[in-house]
Amino acid sequence: MGQALRLHQEFAPSPLGDLRFRALLRDDEWFALPDATRARFSKRVASGDTAVYVGRVAEITMSRAGRLLVHLARMIGGPFPTSLDTGTASVVTVTENTATGGQTWTRLYARRKGVPQIIHSTKLFAGPTGLEEHVGGGVSMQLGVRVEAGNLIFYSHDYFLSLGKLRFAIPRWLTPGELTVVHSDIGDGWFTFTLDVEHPLLGALIHQCVVFREATS
Repeated sequence: MGQALRLHQEFAPSPLGDLRFRALLRDDEWFALPDATRARFSKRVASGDTAVYVGRVAEITMSRAGRLLVHLARMIGGPFPTSLDTGTASVVTVTENTATGGQTWTRLYARRKGVPQIIHSTKLFAGPTGLEEHVGGGVSMQLGVRVEAGNLIFYSHDYFLSLGKLRFAIPRWLTPGELTVVHSDIGDGWFTFTLDVEHPLLGALIHQCVVFREATS
């Protein structure tokens, strides 16, 4: 009983919540978000615990250039969805990474043929914008955050390549362009996660929309 109590105290969520996403926005932006969105991005995931979200892919399109981007990105771990299947299951887990002070995000996309695709990335609350996402192969993005029409929007700011302790800015012409993720609350515990990648010359490369709800409290 004593060991069980110690484990409960160690891994129980903090009542203070998580203020890291809150700190990225102005007060007026934060309070323009729906209550459910604020609660979702204020939830503190304790060390060794995981928040789980389950849903289904509602929309996915890729241009020819987008498919080429997806293929080339496999060299750094495949950070983009590869399947054009819709109606298939998706699971996202968010795990606190105490070693980095950030979060590990794992995305699973079921496919009608073959094994599910799994994508890993790490969010760090660091850098000039206060938020970075590391997607593999030493590649990372600085992310900006804004609020529009009650939606929480993450967008790529700059791309970097890390080699050991050295860090190099990736020229814009070598990047996929602007990456935007929109989190929209749609009520009753559900929300949409919409990913768009658009290149300044090649246009829209990838569009994906997945509907989720939280599977654990």
